[in-house]
Amino acid sequence: MTRALMLSTAAIALLTGAADARTIHILMESVPDTRFVQEVVPEFTAQTGIEVDIEVVNYAEMHTKLVPQLVAPAGSYDVIVVDFYWVGEFTKAGWLQPLDERIAASGFDTSVYFPAMMDLVGRVDGVVYMLPFYNYAMALTYRKDLLEDPAEQAAFAAKYGTPLRVPQGWDEYLKQVEFFTRKPDLHGVVNQGLRPDPIAMEWSNYLFARGGEYYDPATWEPKLTSPEAVAALEDYKRNVQEFGPLGAASFGFDEAFNVAAQGKAYSYITYNFFRTAYDDPSQSAVVGKMELAPVPVAGLNGGWGWAIPRSSPDPDAAWQFIAWIESPEIAKRRAALGGSPTRADVFADPDLNAKYPYYPALQALLEGSKNFPVFTYTPQFVEVLGRELSLAVTGEKEPAAALAAANEEFRALLRQDGKLP
Repeated sequence: MTRALMLSTAAIALLTGAADARTIHILMESVPDTRFVQEVVPEFTAQTGIEVDIEVVNYAEMHTKLVPQLVAPAGSYDVIVVDFYWVGEFTKAGWLQPLDERIAASGFDTSVYFPAMMDLVGRVDGVVYMLPFYNYAMALTYRKDLLEDPAEQAAFAAKYGTPLRVPQGWDEYLKQVEFFTRKPDLHGVVNQGLRPDPIAMEWSNYLFARGGEYYDPATWEPKLTSPEAVAALEDYKRNVQEFGPLGAASFGFDEAFNVAAQGKAYSYITYNFFRTAYDDPSQSAVVGKMELAPVPVAGLNGGWGWAIPRSSPDPDAAWQFIAWIESPEIAKRRAALGGSPTRADVFADPDLNAKYPYYPALQALLEGSKNFPVFTYTPQFVEVLGRELSLAVTGEKEPAAALAAANEEFRALLRQDGKLP
């Protein structure tokens, strides 16, 4: 009778899947790469028997949903994706598990990631807490059909005495913005001037292109009052007010992209993942006419990283999933679906280069991008910076005064974080 009861229990467990059933829970943002992950995870389940439940929410909800789970002794999420905004906060609070021992034990090769990505969403103070998931480094997107038009090339050379080409310098790009402004049908540029995040991220490209920096890397002393920073804000204000469409000072990236995708702007500095959207006839009237290039001099890096919370119910299965989703084969599969890769070996794949001819430009973009300040109060700094930049663009403050105010509040946040005395 005892043996029969044991057999019956085992049969029920087999039928219900309860014996070895494991499910990991992941919280992700609603972006294209999340869809690509969802497409391949059934293969992970087939190989491992581990089910993957992906909860997808808008970006605005993520931080609010994550924090209660991260501070709990046992949370709901086994794996999370971390925006670079949150890296300083999450690591300082001790909410993420270090991954170095797991990486060493599994032999996972982290050298394939671009160094700037590992610095942004990988390694903090010498400890690896994340594996880079996808990049959203910003690029210059432009109308290649206009740039390659012989009549436009002749007119540009006659006016400026220089060839019309993919811009090699910032001043060269600004001349192109002026040249291609033919209102009301065509604007030289469209900007995402909405505060705080869209304008703060986009203006960072202007800052780096002008040779400016947010802070001294050796001391963390803020540098937003530098001549380069002031010139960058004057450039941005002029582009919005003189060479862009009406309302650009309040555009988010969706509104700005729509202007460019409808052929109403020569250029738009935006997240590189929009490149594929330009060739989608359901979203774009400029299919085959847009291309991307690195922002002249340097642009802004951006990215998300895979992490295991301290409160993860099943960290072993969580690591098994992260190592699988970031393996060479699956990383290339995700890239083939249109994803935004972070591994250098993906860019060496001949099939992907044939499918996406802009890969060399994207690789150059990732190799040369610079990082936004990452510290405990990055989100608060973005609020401050976005506010002051917006006030300058709308004429409520002079650029120098706006940046002086942002600089002082930046310094106060750095002091609060212990970066400055």
